[in-house]
Amino acid sequence: MTNYNTICAQLRALAEEEKWFLPLLSNASALLWQSLPDLNWAGFYLVRGGQLVLGPFQGKTACIHIPAGKGVCGTAMAEDRTVLVPNVHEFPGHIACDSASNSEIVVPIRAGGRVVGVLDIDSPLLDRFDEEDRKGLEAFAGIIGETAGFEP
Repeated sequence: MTNYNTICAQLRALAEEEKWFLPLLSNASALLWQSLPDLNWAGFYLVRGGQLVLGPFQGKTACIHIPAGKGVCGTAMAEDRTVLVPNVHEFPGHIACDSASNSEIVVPIRAGGRVVGVLDIDSPLLDRFDEEDRKGLEAFAGIIGETAGFEP
């Protein structure tokens, strides 16, 4: 059982040290990578020009651009909602950046009343993420949206 209260407290401490989004997202991806078991990717995509562009992450090299509405990340961005996928091979239009990924959760990051990016976490396990993860990661993404200095 993951203690998201502790992880969120650690994120808040990191946010107090630096408000610019780049170092905060870099450390946030490392924090998730070292805190959550059974991951093969943890990181961020940022909205730029109406699409998602790769941001700080932990894991293998990744897709650089994801169009709005495409794949799990693009769907979460376009629909402004968390998308939890127990089996990515059953998700229509899934973009396979790493063929070892079997489940995924993507959470929108909101700042200034808009989606500015998404938190994307993949696992090699099927059905890795549950409702506890959804709630914890939504709180985590909320802290990022509140504290990171995203440019308008």
